[in-house]
Amino acid sequence: MNVISILVGIIALIVALIGFFPLLGWLNWLAIPIALVGLIIGQFDVRRGGRNFNIIVLIFSTVRLFLGGGIL
Repeated sequence: MNVISILVGIIALIVALIGFFPLLGWLNWLAIPIALVGLIIGQFDVRRGGRNFNIIVLIFSTVRLFLGGGIL
């Protein structure tokens, strides 16, 4: 489950990094639910690497949305 969580987190990170560019911040609205799915999957494993990675992606996406006013 940890590997699946990390893979989902990598997909969310790629979407979040694309959303980091100006006028593409709305993509973070897509990255947040993807990272939440990875976080939930990561909760079912003893190892916490995938869960922690998805938490970092969530924080990154949320801060980016906050700085862009939710859209930009």
